[in-house]
Order: sequence, then structure tokens, then C-alpha cells
Amino acid sequence: MAIGLSEEHEALRESVSGWAERNVPAEVVRSAVAAESEERPGFWTGLADQGLLGLHLPEEYGGSGFGLLETAVTAEALGERLVPGPYVPTVLASAVILASDGKARADLLPGLADGTLTGAVALTGELTGSRDGDGVLTVSGTVEPVLGAALADVLVLPVSTSQGREWVALAKDSVTITPTRSLDLTRGVAKVEVDAVAVPGERVLDGLTGATVRDLSAVLLGAETAGVAAWCVRAASEYAKVRVQFGRPIGQFQGIKHKAARMLVALEQARATIWDATRATGDEFRYTAAIVGVMAPDAAVQCAKDAIQTFGGIGYTFEHDAHLYFRRALTLRALLGPSAEWADAVAGHALAGVGREMELDLPEDAEELRTSLRAEIAEIAGLEGKEQKRTLAAKGFVMPHLPKPWGRGASPLEQVLIFQELKAARVRLPAMIIGAWVVPSIAAYGTPEQQERFLPPTLSGEMIWCQLFSEPGAGSDLASLQMKAEKVEGGWKLNGQKIWTSVAHVAEWGICIARTDSTKPKHDGITYFIVDMKSPGVTVRPLTEMTGENLFNEVFFDDVIVPDDLVVGEVNEGWRVARNTLSNERVSLSSGSGGTGSSVSDLLGLASRLSRELTPAERQEVAQVVCEGHSINALSLRVTLKQLAGGEPGADASVRKLLSTSHAQHVSECAVNLLGASATIAADMKLGDAGYWNRAVLATRAMTIYGGTTEVQLNIIAERMLGLPRDPEPGK
Repeated sequence: MAIGLSEEHEALRESVSGWAERNVPAEVVRSAVAAESEERPGFWTGLADQGLLGLHLPEEYGGSGFGLLETAVTAEALGERLVPGPYVPTVLASAVILASDGKARADLLPGLADGTLTGAVALTGELTGSRDGDGVLTVSGTVEPVLGAALADVLVLPVSTSQGREWVALAKDSVTITPTRSLDLTRGVAKVEVDAVAVPGERVLDGLTGATVRDLSAVLLGAETAGVAAWCVRAASEYAKVRVQFGRPIGQFQGIKHKAARMLVALEQARATIWDATRATGDEFRYTAAIVGVMAPDAAVQCAKDAIQTFGGIGYTFEHDAHLYFRRALTLRALLGPSAEWADAVAGHALAGVGREMELDLPEDAEELRTSLRAEIAEIAGLEGKEQKRTLAAKGFVMPHLPKPWGRGASPLEQVLIFQELKAARVRLPAMIIGAWVVPSIAAYGTPEQQERFLPPTLSGEMIWCQLFSEPGAGSDLASLQMKAEKVEGGWKLNGQKIWTSVAHVAEWGICIARTDSTKPKHDGITYFIVDMKSPGVTVRPLTEMTGENLFNEVFFDDVIVPDDLVVGEVNEGWRVARNTLSNERVSLSSGSGGTGSSVSDLLGLASRLSRELTPAERQEVAQVVCEGHSINALSLRVTLKQLAGGEPGADASVRKLLSTSHAQHVSECAVNLLGASATIAADMKLGDAGYWNRAVLATRAMTIYGGTTEVQLNIIAERMLGLPRDPEPGK
């Protein structure tokens, strides 16, 4: 999934990619590498004719009247092709000039939009300037390196004056531009020298701040780094599918598989944060742009390094393109400045209370549906206790995506509106716990009698369930389970052991999978049962976790009889039902902090209670956690929007699942580090901040294990999203 989500943005990306493939083939890129001096590329006029230089500019200035997002989509697509030339420097210059006040916009933006002018912006250094008695600003000095300066007609440069930092737009013939050898062999940087140039008043960019320039640079250069990372992910994955070593594709080795999956995770985080930054304004734009500055350049550099590692020796050669992408990623990161500086900015915003609410832009026809739902929910809000919970269940509000009568067959839009209206009415849904994983499976595979018996009380939160899946020798490799179910008259006799069973000590019913035919292949011969936890032969023994608490249990089955009418689905076809349960479990586990309370807002609350300034190292750690949490929120919103548009969530959903399981760990670990020596207090929520966070740091260790370990999730991403070959079956 690219930066843009909508059909229009996808069409734009495809159009730009197609144009670049036709007009900027590999030979053009290589000719730029070999050229002794940088020249305006032959395809520049064609690029301008496509209208790609003015997507973000208002029509009054010759643009298309869209916004920063459309230009970011284009920059990503061109970056993926490693297109040489001044595209990014020029659109950055026009975006910066647009953010200023005054005549420069009308004078310069039309030329920058139609390609008759090219631009560049200095991101490091500054000139010095002074005003005479008539207010004329005269500037002198040197700034370097300036990306694209050798080809620029208009140079946007910072100036230090008695009034602070100001910005000016100078013509190329008023300055001296000296190209310097660039790390990026496809696009140059240069030194710009200014010697006592009197700046016309209309070329002083009033109202423009250094913060605005940096933030716009982070988003637009960040978008190009996303394109660089995208090529690295795709090229490395394709190579890993066909490069054979030790008798099999290297993409089948877990080391390569996990490396590729981590690359995709970093890319999708960068894309999500860039996408969200283009939608933000005011303080939220500064906050989100700083997050992009932390995440996008580092993602591109890391993906390029990992791509070279995956390619091996061939990737280290000059003839291979990998080093060209690595060079561009390094150059862009250097121009934007260290991620540590961006992280400090993120920490400053977050600690000052600046955040970002992820709001949905819903279609106009949503209001009619909302009005209807609001009236229905208002009636339910007037009820209390069990009556309210049962009514919520009966009207399909608990799991509205399910078909009637258990849900409402709700579209993604209706689901969003239901959630919003329930929250507004302060109506809390029943706490189903494990039941939330059980209901979809029984609704899909259960008999009508099973559905009538179990679904209403489960949906109302009155029936407590446990999940009897894992065994001592079958955790992540669940299909290796050994529990036996033997057919007897009227039912089945179960013998074996289950482990890591949450709330089994209080559950009334359990869902259980057992092997009913050991002669069949590994994933066959398994049947899905509903077990009465009070049945003779069921023994539950609590397991004490590292927190000292008892949530998990081991459960022993000694000739436990389960009647035939409690088999869900077909005999020996239980793996299909179990996969339905597992998919719902993993979605549920990825949706929050897992009950630990380890959220970014909790962490920031702790920081405010410390009554001291955080050290630079602490601010860095806080910023990393804030950036990760923001990226997860942005990914979640992208998943929802994609579903609202009728599409599949794609990589965003898989990446969100993986990140969510470890995020609470990172939050709690950061909190404990902030507490310092006071974190020696016992792990007990009753013992203030230290006890609370020590419990959290212990409790969250489970989150990357249950519901599918991190390593399993990485395999899933690599195989399903990148198409890498599955692990070989044992013995093959």
C-alpha cells in the first residue's frame, strides 16, 4: 500500500509510475551517474506537461488545486524509480514559497508549476543580512550543501538579520553556484555564495519560518525516502524468491524472511506517518512532520542496508542499483538532519500536550444513518444492567459486522458510526473476553441449535468462555496438538492436556480442538468441540505468572465426554474453524494495550508527575515510543478508511498487528527507565507509579507470545504480504 489510499491517489501513483517507466528507464538513471556535470534532464518538459509540478498549488498560481498529499504520492512514485533531476527540490521550493506572504507567490509559483523555473531550498546554514535606512535587505554569505542548486533558477535561502531568521528567494544570476561532489550519484548538491546582494522587497518571504521550511522538507523529502524504501523492499523480496542457496530459495530461510518483513514494517510506518502529516494543520502539522523526520529517513536507510545484505555480493557491486538507492537515502537523511533532533522536537510537542486525534472523514450520506442509530442507541442508553446488555446483543450492536440476527450485517461505515454513537451515549459494550473470539466461529460454523444456545448469552457478556487450544508441545505450531478425541456412543471421549488457558478457572464453557484421526495429515483430522468446564474429568490448575497473578491455567482431560451436538463444524475439519477463531483473536489482541494500561497517554502522564526535566536520553526514548504509537494509530485509521472504501486493508493491517503487540512493552519499559532507582518497588498496582509500571513491564512480556508470537507474525507478513516461500515441512 502506497502513501495515498483513495482510488484517485492510487490512479495518480499508477500514472506517475507508468510515465516514469516509459520516460526514465534504467539507462537514463545510469547516464546521470556517468555524467560529468548535472544538467536539466530531457524528460523535464514531459514531467511538467503532466501537471506534476503544481499538484499542491492553487489554481490561481497555475497549479491543480490539490494539496500536499498528491505531491507526496508523486514524490514517492518517482523516488521508487530513482528519478534524477530537480523534481523534489522544485516542489519543495514552491511549497515553501506558498507558505509565505507577499508578492513572491504570484511572481514565482506559476513558473515553478509549469516547469519554466526550477527551484531549490537551503536546509542547512544561513546567510547574514542587514537593512539600510530605506529598509532594503542586503545579504552575504555561503550556504551548503543545497540539493538541486546547480539546476535551480530560484533559490530559497535563510538569512540571519537583526529581526531574527528571515527567508529570501534569489535568482540564480545573483548568486554564485558551485557544484560539489555528491554522495547521491544521480542528483547533485552545490555551494551557494552570495556577495552583498540587495534583495528586492517582493523577494523577501514574509511570514515564512524556519520551522515551516523544516516541516515541509520532512514531509516531501520523507515521501521520496518512502519511494526509496519501497524499491528496496520489493527488489530484495523478489530476489529472495529466486536466489537459491543450500538447495532452496533464500527467502525460505527465517533470517531473510524476518529481515524482509521488518523492512515492510518500517516502510508502512513511514508511509502512514507521511500520509497523516499531509492531512494535519497548525501545531498538529508540526508534530506529525517531526514524527516523519524521525521515521521516514531512517526507514529508507535501514531498508537500503537490508536490501544490500539480502542481495549479498552482487548488491555490493557498482553495477547493481542497490548502492544508488542507499546513496540517495543517506543523502536525504543527511539533508534533513539527525533523527535525534527530530525526536527531541517530537518529545517537546508531546510533553507540551500536543497530540493528534485520528478523525474519520465520513461521506455525506453517513448523517442519515447516524441519526437513525443515535435514536436507537438513545433508547438502549435508558436501560440498565442486564437488560441493557441483553438489548445490545439482541439488536446486533455488540458485534455488528456479523450477519443477522447475531449482528446487523453492518457495513464498515455503519460499524464506525455505531462505535462513535455508543461512545457518545456512554453505553459500554458487554465484556465478552474470550467470548469475542468464540462468537464469530459459532456464528459461521455452528448449528442453529448451537447458535441459539450459546450466542445470545455470550454476546450479552453473561457466559464466560475459555480457549482450550495450546498444549505443552503445541503453541505457535498449534496443528501439532496431541490431545486425542475417541468416538464413543453419543459423543467423544477427550484425553490430554491444555495449557496457557486464560480464565479457565472461572469459565463455564471452553472451545477445544483435539485430534480425531491421527492417520490424516497434520492440519486434517482435527475436530472443534464445545466443552462444559464442569464436566467430570476436567481438572483446572492455575499457573502463576511472573506478575504473581493467576490468569492462565493448565487444564487436564481425563475421559471427558463431549456429546455429538457440541461438535462445531464437520468432524476432522476443525482446523478451518480454529483458524477463524485465531484470526479474531489476533485482531482483538492488536487493538489495544491488552488490559495493561500501558499507553502513550499513561506514559506522558507519568512524565508530568516526575516534577523534573527529562534528560536528553529520556526525551529520545519517549519520542520513539510516541512515534511508534502514532504510527499504529495512523495505520489503524488507514485500515478503516480502506475498508470504508470497499477495499482490503492489505499490509497496514498486518503491520499494525505486529507493532501493537510490542508497543505496550515499549511504553512500560520507557516508564520504568524514567522512574530510575524508584523502580525497585514491588510490581503491584497499589504501590503508586513504580508498582504500577513494574507490574506493566512484567505483564506485557506475554503480549508478544500469546495470540501468535512475534516470530510467527513476521513469517505471516513475509509470506502473505511479500510472497516469500513458506517454511518447508519437517523432514522435507
